Amino acid sequence: MSTPRKRVLILLGVATVAFTVILEVIDPSHVSHGPTILDFEFAGSHARAAQIVAEWGAKGRSAAHLSLLLDYGYMLSYGLFFALAGFAVRDAARTRGWQRLAVIGAVVPFFALAAASFDASENVALLLTLAGHGGSFAPPFAAVCSAIKFMLITIAILYALCGLVLWLRARRLQPSQAG
Repeated sequence: MSTPRKRVLILLGVATVAFTVILEVIDPSHVSHGPTILDFEFAGSHARAAQIVAEWGAKGRSAAHLSLLLDYGYMLSYGLFFALAGFAVRDAARTRGWQRLAVIGAVVPFFALAAASFDASENVALLLTLAGHGGSFAPPFAAVCSAIKFMLITIAILYALCGLVLWLRARRLQPSQAG
């Protein structure tokens, strides 16, 4: 892997971990002792979303609003991190002759970017709902976007991990084959 790509991956990895920690710390459930932001994402109906917002109270709603805004930075960091990691796996697979992984790598790295896009759409719906303007459309729309987001990012993560495991295995076997 090239040094500039490695540096960018490290920077994005650190940013992704930092955003993960920050978003966990400011989760509305810590302020309100009620539902989590994930519960809100999957509310699925106007009635359930309204119940969650009511349970949060003013401080919980404020924390949720901040969380949803900071989540845009998180989307950028995790989306780019797993896309670049996927491209690195794809390139390594091509170099090492791992054909299946290389073929899959023509598409899967873009799943991370698509996941971030669904996350952004989900957040628009959640911000509208939080402000009382989501109507009956926004909560189910957010839940669908959230489900698609999690499916896509899970595939992207598994692809990156699979590539990492194969790379480490090949690296471990390399010295014994040379001797």
